[in-house]
Amino acid sequence: MATGSLSSVPKRLRMVEDFSCTCCLEQNLTESADIYCEQCLRFYCKKCVILHSQLFTKHTTCGRGDIQKWPVPKEVEDFLRKCEVHADETLTQFCHDHGQLCCSACVGTIHRYLAHLYSFRY
Repeated sequence: MATGSLSSVPKRLRMVEDFSCTCCLEQNLTESADIYCEQCLRFYCKKCVILHSQLFTKHTTCGRGDIQKWPVPKEVEDFLRKCEVHADETLTQFCHDHGQLCCSACVGTIHRYLAHLYSFRY
């Protein structure tokens, strides 16, 4: 992250796409997910969930009303862990003085004079 402010956070979050239907993605289609199945660990659009519901009548599903129960997709998680300044780097440090996450390359440049860095692992 290049600046000491949080102004880049909303821009970055807007870049993250909505949840996509797992079945449609496997067919190179992009359809927004409406349901998440806790047993299958998959997302379904309105069309794909019909077949799922017929085949797996006892599965527990969560609609968009329960979206807080939906897991973050791996692609989104990976995107959010990447440094905005150094695209090949993962955020692994926290700069206490700037109050922001940074990668090891940022530590060597932007945050090198600060003593309050904390390492973390996912």
